[in-house]
Formats: sequence, structure tokens, C-alpha cells
Amino acid sequence: MTLRYLSRQHFLKLPHTSHFSLTPIFQGINNQAIRCLSSSQPRYKMATDYSQIPTPTMCYVDFCLVPIGTGNVSVAKEVAEVQKVLKASGLAYTLHSAGTTVEGKWDEVMKVIGQAHQAVHQAGAVRIQTSMRVGSRTDKAQTAEQKVKRVQDLLAKDTQSS
Repeated sequence: MTLRYLSRQHFLKLPHTSHFSLTPIFQGINNQAIRCLSSSQPRYKMATDYSQIPTPTMCYVDFCLVPIGTGNVSVAKEVAEVQKVLKASGLAYTLHSAGTTVEGKWDEVMKVIGQAHQAVHQAGAVRIQTSMRVGSRTDKAQTAEQKVKRVQDLLAKDTQSS
């Protein structure tokens, strides 16, 4: 994504409409921010076509898929089906006691969660509820494993200094 920068002086010279659209002036960048050169000056944003905002490149999702009405207290069979779908996707994932964390390109991660839903439906669950926590960042690439290692390294330092 390319951001265009304007000084306050240049911004004030731009023609404005009642809905604050800069589209006629900056063809093709109508969903990108226009910011001032100096961080001490206020920042200005142009009108956004929300239907054209892209998804983040990468993400991680911690999700817990719960089949409802199966007549069984255990969900181990359904969890195993989800794990098969995740393995087939080629994405990085980690099973834990309360769900699964999967990471990769946003669209691929969301697709595989949908595929997991469909696999559990095909296994006989007529209703599924899923809770998800989604994280993304734009400043650097960081895997779930790296996030955990960072905390473990801090804990190891505390242990050494004690």
C-alpha cells in the first residue's frame, strides 16, 4: 500500500466538496490515507470506499469450533476432523486444550476455518458455533511460535537475575 503525503499548506489549497472527497484529484488512491509530512501537524484522511478496503496480508486466529446437538458430551471426533482439514491446508497451526491457533494469509486462514465448519457439518453436526480471536500486525512479520518464545525469553531472564 502506498501512502501519499501532503503538507497542511498544500492540503488547504485543494478543492473540497461537502463529503470531503479527494477522488477527482488523486485518481486510483481513493481508499488510501493522505497524511501531513510533519508528525506535529494534524493528519488528514480522504473519503474511503469501504467496499474496496483490502484485508490484512497475514493473521493468526485462535478459534474454538463447537458442534451443538450431537448428543455426545465429547467433541474429540469433531476436533480430529478439524485437525485433518488444517493439516491438508498446509497452514501453520497448533492444537491446544481449548481450541486451535492457525496462522497464514488472511484469506487462506478464513477459508480453512470455513472448510473446518463444512467438514464437521458433513460429519453429522447440524449446528456449529465458533468463537474466534483474530490478530494481525503491519509493522513486522511474527509467527505465533515467535510470540511465545519472546515471552519465554523474558521469563528466562527473570529467572537468571533472581
